[in-house]
Amino acid sequence: MDFIRLGSSRFPTLLAEIPNPPHVLWFRGDLSICDKTVVAVVGARAASREGVAAAEAIAGDLARAGIVIASGLARGVDAAAHTGALDAGGTTIAVLGTGIDYVYPPENEELFGRIGRCGLMLTEFPPGTLPFPGNFPRRNRIISGVSRAVLVVEAAEKSGSLITARLAADQGRDVMAMPGLTAGGRNRGAHALLKDGAKLVESAVDILQELGIGHIGSVGESPETVEFTVDDIAEQLKLSAGDALARLLEWELTGQIRRIGSGRFVRSQSKV
Repeated sequence: MDFIRLGSSRFPTLLAEIPNPPHVLWFRGDLSICDKTVVAVVGARAASREGVAAAEAIAGDLARAGIVIASGLARGVDAAAHTGALDAGGTTIAVLGTGIDYVYPPENEELFGRIGRCGLMLTEFPPGTLPFPGNFPRRNRIISGVSRAVLVVEAAEKSGSLITARLAADQGRDVMAMPGLTAGGRNRGAHALLKDGAKLVESAVDILQELGIGHIGSVGESPETVEFTVDDIAEQLKLSAGDALARLLEWELTGQIRRIGSGRFVRSQSKV
């Protein structure tokens, strides 16, 4: 483990620009990871199986496209996002609400070790700090602070993920949310974000296009005018052609894209 002070040339640039940056960062891993394009994926601790699967899949797709995934190492969506990024061969940033030497929650001990070896762990709390409840809302500003965008996957009406989303908006970050199958319960917070103007996300391609990354589309282009092929998706998400085709078929069945012939697709403006 090591630490770095605000004002150091190695201090993460985006994080240094937020209204209330931490004065000291304890870290384990490669701090230069923060210099890459980072997207935070956060959500419910008591997430549904569908929510966990969605978080893991989208984090994996983003990681294959070269995006670093940030989250809070909590149960549910956070753990799924970290796991998805690592399993895809990418990297991830875990922002802790404890000391850098304290594993919380204890069931994430193996994941804690993987991130320490293959990613980056950050905290403003000195070694030995226990998981006091007030630490977690405070650490959320760091999750959004190191990220260019924050994606919320399942969040109740008074979820800590909504604190992260609010902080992200205050910091000038893009706020995004995945719609749930129902509007109530653990989806109520994410749907409230969408009503307030958060970017609706159904796949990693939505995020990549919003950030202007890749060649499948650029910010400002109409979804109906951006064409892409199996090869485009395979290259963008670092998938085999077969896996890319399977992903396109899945998106087509759920109404996220539509086929226009000759192996070409466009995003659909009408969702089902």
